[in-house]
Amino acid sequence: MPTLPPAGRICRRESRLEAPGRTPQYHFTPLGWPDPGALSPVDALSSAWEGTARLLFHPFHRRRWVVLSLVCLFLGGGTSTAAFQWGFGALPVDLHPSQIFLRVRMIMAGHVSLIVLGVILSVGSILGLIYLRCMFRFILVDAVIRQKVAVAEGWGRLRPLGRSYFLWLVGVSTLLLSAASGAALVSYLYLNRIREAGYPDWIGSVLLATELAAVVGAGLLFAVIVTLTDDLVAPVMCAEGIKLRAAWRILWKLLRRDAGAFLYYLVLRFAVGMGISIAVLVVLFPLLMGLSTGTLVAAALGVVVLRALGLEWVWNPATISLGALGLGVFTAVLFALLSVVGMPGQVYLQNYGVRFIASRVPSLQNLCNAPEVAERWR
Repeated sequence: MPTLPPAGRICRRESRLEAPGRTPQYHFTPLGWPDPGALSPVDALSSAWEGTARLLFHPFHRRRWVVLSLVCLFLGGGTSTAAFQWGFGALPVDLHPSQIFLRVRMIMAGHVSLIVLGVILSVGSILGLIYLRCMFRFILVDAVIRQKVAVAEGWGRLRPLGRSYFLWLVGVSTLLLSAASGAALVSYLYLNRIREAGYPDWIGSVLLATELAAVVGAGLLFAVIVTLTDDLVAPVMCAEGIKLRAAWRILWKLLRRDAGAFLYYLVLRFAVGMGISIAVLVVLFPLLMGLSTGTLVAAALGVVVLRALGLEWVWNPATISLGALGLGVFTAVLFALLSVVGMPGQVYLQNYGVRFIASRVPSLQNLCNAPEVAERWR
C-alpha cells in the first residue's frame, strides 16, 4: 500500500527574480505540524560537521581555502579588535594613535571641505563594507549548498539577493541608530528638567537605567534577527530565488509551527558559536605571539645592523616608505592568520543553519540533494 505524503498544499513560488516567459516553479508547503523528516538542532550539528569536512577536506584544495578565508574575513573572521591592538602594539615604532587622531581632527576642524569629505568617505566606506558583507554571505551560503566555491559566477547570480539584504540591513541599522540617538537626546533634556525642578537624583538614575536596558534589549534583538537572517533566511532566499521579505514570511510560518525547535536551535547556535570563538582565540594566541615577537626581533636586528655599519635610523621619506611597507606586510600576514584560522568555524556555523532549515524547506532540501551536489559529497 503506497505511503501518503503529509497533509499540505502546492503553492506557486512567488519570485520577482524569475525571467519573463520562464515556466512557473512550485514548492510543497506542509500544514498543521512540523515535517516528520525535519532535523532537530542536535541532529543538525553532526550533519553540518560532515558537510564542512567534505567541503574543506574532501578533497583539500589550497585555492578553495584561500577564497573561503577571504570571504569569511568580510563576515567577521572570528576574532576581536583586541588582537589587532595587541599586534600593532608589538611594533618597534610608537605610533601614538590618539595623538595622530587629535592632529587630524584639529586640521579638519579648520576646513569645512575636509569635514564634508571625511563624512562622505566614512559613510561610503561603511556602506561598502556592509554591501560586501551581504554579498559574501550569499557566496558562502551558495558554497555550502553546492559544495563548491564560485565567487565570480555567484556574484552576478546572487547580486539581487545581496542587494535586497543590503537595503534591509542598512534600513534597520539606520532606524535603530536614529531611535537610540533620539532616546539619548530626549533623556538628556528630561534629565536637565528633572535637575532644575529639584526632583530626587534617583529618578534620573531610573531613567538612565531604563534607557540603557532598552538599548541593550534592542541590540540583542537586532543580533538575533541578523543571526536568523544569515543562518536560515539567506539559504531560503538562495533556494527559492525570492527577496528577503518573502523569505522571512516563510521562516515566520515555520517558526510559529515549531517554535520550540527554533528556540533550541538559537540557544545551541550561540553556545556553539561561543565555543568556536574560544577555540579560535586559543589557536590564534600562540600564532599572534610568534608573529609579533618575530616582527619585533626583525626590527631590532635591523637597527643593530645599521648601528654596526655606523648608520643611525632617522625618519625621512625613504625610511617612512620602508616602515609603511613593513607595516603593510605585517598587517597582511595578520589578516591572513585571522581569516584562515577563523574560516572553518564560519563555514561550520553556516552549514549548521543550512542543514537545519533545509530539512524544513523542500526546495532547499532538493537543491542540497541535486545530482551534481550529491556527486561532490561522495
